[in-house]
Amino acid sequence: MPFKHDLGPGETEVLLLPSEMGGVVALLDDGLAREEADRRRILVTGTLGLLLNAKRARLMASVKKPINQLQLKRFRLSPMTRATVLKLAGEEDN
Repeated sequence: MPFKHDLGPGETEVLLLPSEMGGVVALLDDGLAREEADRRRILVTGTLGLLLNAKRARLMASVKKPINQLQLKRFRLSPMTRATVLKLAGEEDN
C-alpha cells in the first residue's frame, strides 16, 4: 500500500517494520505518521505513552522529570496534555 503522506525516513522505517515483523507497536509522535499508521491498522504509542507504560511496569519512578527534559529539548506538549499525563501517572503539577 503506498503512503498517503510524504513522511521522513525514520517514520517510514517505523511504519514498514510491523509488516515485516508482526506484533510490533510503532513508536510515533508525528501526527501524519500516526494517521498513516491508523490507515494501515498498525498499533501506535507515543513517547508519553511509553513513559506511562514504563512507570506502570515500575521501570521508572516518575514521568515528570523525563517530560521536563523533553520539553527543554523543544518536545511540543500542550499544557492540557501535560496535566493529563501527569494525572494518569499520579504526579499532578503543584
